Amino acid sequence: MKTLLVLTAFASLAAPLVGQAAPAAAAPPPTPTNRWSADPVHSAVNFRVRHLGITWVNGTFGQWTADLTFDPTKPEAASVSAKIQSATITTGNDRRDTDIRQNYLAVDSFPEITFTSTKVERTAPDHLRITGDLTMRGITHPVVLETDMGGVLNTPRGRRTAFSATTTLKRQDYGIALNRFMEGAQVVGDDVRITIDVEATEKTTTP
Repeated sequence: MKTLLVLTAFASLAAPLVGQAAPAAAAPPPTPTNRWSADPVHSAVNFRVRHLGITWVNGTFGQWTADLTFDPTKPEAASVSAKIQSATITTGNDRRDTDIRQNYLAVDSFPEITFTSTKVERTAPDHLRITGDLTMRGITHPVVLETDMGGVLNTPRGRRTAFSATTTLKRQDYGIALNRFMEGAQVVGDDVRITIDVEATEKTTTP
């Protein structure tokens, strides 16, 4: 009798499991495409230039895109292309921004600033030297972006990667020759320091 009670109790516990489907297998991770696009919410193109030789004016561009080919196991094989809408420049002062758009960048005639990489060198485990052609005001010159790699993160929405790059341009190289002086001091410096922070999301294989 005791054995019968034990068997009956076991059967009552097991009964709810009868007919239940086995748990679904976890979906395999997507195949890496190594193609990435900058996430504008977490990225920025910033610049600074000397004002009167004693301080800095800082600015940014509000609209731009960047597309990358980047294999984390072969970073030296990476490539990048970017387009900046020059009219979206802002320095926090409407009068100054209008002056820059009209008299420095000539945005009506040259609405885009573009960059296309031509060579990528890995100079340290987490550092790249990216050489490419920068076109501004219809003039193209090679520039070098010293670039720190931020790593790759797997998220529920796919992989993300990040980069921080810096370079310095001489504005006269791109036809921005306007020079104003105040009390003998140059109003806008010659050198423009650029900092680019990119957080990029990987494109999927599905269009």
